[in-house]
Amino acid sequence: MTKTVSHWIGGAPAEGASGRSGPVTDPATGAVTARVPFADTGEVDAAVAAAKAAYEGWRSSSLAQRTSVLFAFRALLDAHRDDIARLITAEHGKVHADALGEVARGLEIVDLACGIPTQLKGGLSTQVSQRVDVAEIRQPLGVVAGITPFNFPAMVPMWMFPLAIACGNTFVLKPSEKDPSASVRLAELLSEAGLPDGVFNVLHGDRVAVDRLLAHPDVAAVSFVGSTPIARHVHRTASEHGKRVQALGGAKNHMMVLPDADLDAAADAAVSAAYGSAGERCMAVSAVVAVGAVGDELVQRIKERAEKITIGPGDDPASEMGPLITAEHRDRVAGYVRGAAEQGAEVVLDGSGYTVEGRENGHWIGISLLDRVPVTADAYRDEIFGPVLSVLRVDSYDEGLALINASPYGNGTAIFTRDGGAARRFQMEVEAGMVGVNVPIPVPVGYHSFGGWKDSLFGDHHIYGTDGVRFYTRGKAITTRWPDPADAPAGVDLGFPRNH
Repeated sequence: MTKTVSHWIGGAPAEGASGRSGPVTDPATGAVTARVPFADTGEVDAAVAAAKAAYEGWRSSSLAQRTSVLFAFRALLDAHRDDIARLITAEHGKVHADALGEVARGLEIVDLACGIPTQLKGGLSTQVSQRVDVAEIRQPLGVVAGITPFNFPAMVPMWMFPLAIACGNTFVLKPSEKDPSASVRLAELLSEAGLPDGVFNVLHGDRVAVDRLLAHPDVAAVSFVGSTPIARHVHRTASEHGKRVQALGGAKNHMMVLPDADLDAAADAAVSAAYGSAGERCMAVSAVVAVGAVGDELVQRIKERAEKITIGPGDDPASEMGPLITAEHRDRVAGYVRGAAEQGAEVVLDGSGYTVEGRENGHWIGISLLDRVPVTADAYRDEIFGPVLSVLRVDSYDEGLALINASPYGNGTAIFTRDGGAARRFQMEVEAGMVGVNVPIPVPVGYHSFGGWKDSLFGDHHIYGTDGVRFYTRGKAITTRWPDPADAPAGVDLGFPRNH
């Protein structure tokens, strides 16, 4: 019997009442393993109402109480990381080791949230005028919402809610309907850790739920990670309704390889960054920019490594890469490879027809490597979100830099070189929010912030780190003067206040 995934509202599972639902599939077999309810506007309102009811009590809770819950949650998350990874593999398809890595990166932000007292320290200036002090404090916003993608069903929600609730907000999470079970498991662990009912809620659904959250008058802020078109819609719609928004969009991440680079290290990095998690990462390297004569040898080394990757079910320890999330997405990715030659690319490896014996209905695709890709080709212009690596040839560093900076995306980028001067120029001149020097996927650690430039980010705040704390709080300045028994009446003064 197919299971049904529940919402989580007010500290308990809530069955769907809209009559609408969608399938959850095992990407390795194509079989439907669960049904997930799609919330209607009434159910969204119920989740927001539960969060709003919990807000006054939670915002007035002590920092010691909040961190006590977060430390307990961290311990439970650590103890159950293998179980959560299995849920991710079953519904997303990534291999178990990759799923464990996702949980570990989410734990980094929980660690940061456990130290929230130091992040929320205010400032105080005494005696700015005679017996006048000025203090600055940060306070929570209220009910905040998170809308997260399918590719990291545990990590990306943990980029949001630990800091949000640590700062005193309450949270409504709308995860991807394609792999919803990990988010419900996180809600159960938070409840077990002692989080009061209603502080964290999970609501499944499609655009109906998203648009209601964006317009709901009791939602103060929205965090989003997903594709650029939807990020633009989220930012515009939520902003029009007066909300604070951080909306992280798509990417086309470039890796420039200079002639002096260690080619073995560069090839290893390109293969790992392009094909890990089947390319379903917003920080995946999807374009290698080969400078000068290095191209032929680099492509050969990438090809040799890519051909050795073992593709199979995510729960098989021998598998290094699993299937894609849906059959429709698999077909879309394969279409880019099949059309690449007609648009001027050289197809070095074509994985579009790959399948796994005995699991032919799974969402399988193999490794694809495209060389001499024109900048006009669809495979270069679009975010493919699959295991397809494009190699572009340029004659010089300057030509490569111009090519990268001409991209409408600016999420992450990397350079491989032994030349410190070239690396320094690149990190100063490239137009991207995250830069790696001999590091192919420059995702910052939890106490720094994650976010891109240009069409990869809409809003003023990056996610997690210092920016995350500032996004989930607002500042207040307080000026005080306490009368002294010896003071004489000051009298009326209609002039501009002076600080002396």
